[in-house]
Amino acid sequence: MVIATETTSGGSHHRRLTFAAFLNSDPAAEEEEQRSHGVDVDAINPSTSNNSNNNMNMNKEVHYYQQRQSNASTTSGESSPNQVLSPWNQTYSPYYTDTTTTPSMSPSPWNQTYSPYYKSPWIYQRRNMDDDGTDNGLVGTIVRQDGHVYSLAASGDLLFTGSDSKNIRVWKDLKDFTGFKSTSGLVKAIVITGDNRIFTGHQDGKIRVWRGSKSRTGSYSRVGSLPTLKEFLTKSVNPKNYVEVRRRKNVLKIRHYDAVSCLSLNEELGLLYSGSWDKTLKVWRLSDSKCLESIQAHDDAINTVAAGFDDLLFTGSADGTLKVWKRELQGKGTKHFLVNVLIKQENAVTALANAVTALAVNLTAAVVYCGSSDGSVNFWEGQKYLSHGGTLCGHRMAVLCLAAAGSLVLSGGADKNICVWRRNGDGTHSCLSVLMDHVGPVKCLTAVEEAEDGDGGQKGDQRWIVYSGSLDKSVKVWRVTETASTVIG
Repeated sequence: MVIATETTSGGSHHRRLTFAAFLNSDPAAEEEEQRSHGVDVDAINPSTSNNSNNNMNMNKEVHYYQQRQSNASTTSGESSPNQVLSPWNQTYSPYYTDTTTTPSMSPSPWNQTYSPYYKSPWIYQRRNMDDDGTDNGLVGTIVRQDGHVYSLAASGDLLFTGSDSKNIRVWKDLKDFTGFKSTSGLVKAIVITGDNRIFTGHQDGKIRVWRGSKSRTGSYSRVGSLPTLKEFLTKSVNPKNYVEVRRRKNVLKIRHYDAVSCLSLNEELGLLYSGSWDKTLKVWRLSDSKCLESIQAHDDAINTVAAGFDDLLFTGSADGTLKVWKRELQGKGTKHFLVNVLIKQENAVTALANAVTALAVNLTAAVVYCGSSDGSVNFWEGQKYLSHGGTLCGHRMAVLCLAAAGSLVLSGGADKNICVWRRNGDGTHSCLSVLMDHVGPVKCLTAVEEAEDGDGGQKGDQRWIVYSGSLDKSVKVWRVTETASTVIG
């Protein structure tokens, strides 16, 4: 506290400076003035020297804050690695591990490079990658605060995103195009068929079906659900169609009674696969939306399902297993049989630590990739006999999503990073880059081949546009190329 002294004929008394006067005051000059009037400053405050230094530091902080305010409008958004992490400025790099350096900035939410309004509810930021000459990197960010982004799917120039607000947003040319909303249930999975039907899996256990209007551009309406009402009523009258899920509770076999966590299409066979936290795998025929099979596939929640090559189907679960199913003829129809278990857990403890969280399939090379909660990505290859090819280690936390694109495989994790891997001709994998711009776990990924525009890079260079959805409520758009130089291992 700065104290000013006035000497009068009757003695001396002290008065406090106003805050405005304090901001403009010079502690050293005041002290000198007090001493010139014969005032014993040390008697007034025994720790004068400490207070003087503290006051000078406060003035410096005020000046520093004012300087930061003036620079806030011109900053490029890049921050020093010594910057304190705050709710308004999450620019943490996983490779910055220097914990001994004292942060150079105050942890106050007002003393940051970014203002709280840097990311508005509506924003699209575009970055020209040609400026820095990078092969792989961020193209732009699209944000609408509908909630955490749990699912996305791309079709042509349209991008569909699902969130915990029950909304499905549709983006065209990376601008908000339209949207539609379900009555209930967080949107956990989205797939799009060739005939422009959109299937969405929800937290409430329902699979809803949507279709775009041919007469009204941008208008989508719900055209049904799985199972269909007709099939539901038909099956419900027969007690044999029910299964007991817990004591005194029976449900229809053709209906999920817990969250639909994943969907996968095999349009060549005309089938849709759905996996659920109710531990069941269901097979649906696209032509008439009929449920062909309901399989008690796992001992715990199914997290991911992926249609594969050679009539194979892969499912991964929180029980820590990766199972392989094969579609085979049985009588007049077909049925899926368990043919292999690629990952097994010895006990419940190891299963909890190594839950299977994501799957992706490279159909051309006949490779299946499996992400786990321990941060690893294992892969198996071979059409007749699947053999373990190796393990990709690029994440410090759980792998939450995978996407295959040409010779590339992309993995998104709870560590907020996206690793871009390339499968080489000899079967080995190289990490081309680590994409770091999300400030929340990366929950979903999808990739589409970039259309050639005449100046599309080098000859034979296959480039992909990658969309990543995160729990930071944003979708980021990236460009990656298969011929990028290897930067890691």
